[in-house]
Amino acid sequence: MRPCPAEIRTERLILRRWRENDRPGYARLNADAHVMRFFHKMRSRAESDAEAQWLDDRFGLDGFGPWAVEVPGVADFIGFVGIWRIVRELPFTPAVEIGWRLDQPYWGKGYAVEAAKASLRDVFERTDLAEIVAYTAVQNEPSRRVMAKLGMTYDPAADFAHPAIEEGHPLQRHVLYRISRQAFLADNS
Repeated sequence: MRPCPAEIRTERLILRRWRENDRPGYARLNADAHVMRFFHKMRSRAESDAEAQWLDDRFGLDGFGPWAVEVPGVADFIGFVGIWRIVRELPFTPAVEIGWRLDQPYWGKGYAVEAAKASLRDVFERTDLAEIVAYTAVQNEPSRRVMAKLGMTYDPAADFAHPAIEEGHPLQRHVLYRISRQAFLADNS
């Protein structure tokens, strides 16, 4: 595996390591009921700060991670997009996932897809990972659209009940999407 870059620049975005001053913005989006509507619960400030630290730690542990995303000239921090090893035991683990969480004012602008493609390109070109997965609650159509725009394939046979969400909760049922290195690089060369 080649070393992780300090940042990745796309046409409109900078994907970079987390900074301490990202935490208030991250806490705000984690406490926004609309942003978090497809998650089991919102995060307190302490939970949000701990999650931000965990996300940033992935770079050192995995050699890749979920980048803090900024839009130059517009916003210093809009959320995160990136890739990490799944540490929770799920029906399809071990696996590496891609995920994103952006603040509401930055939805619908293509930022999640742009940053996710850059993240996938970086990981597939620098590592020997053969596949990346993404999962979400069945109802999360916005994220499912991002997954489809990335060229990820829905794997209906892999639908699962998320073990961290209590039985009967409307968000317990999750879907799984996959993309192989070969498919991504063929479509994005």
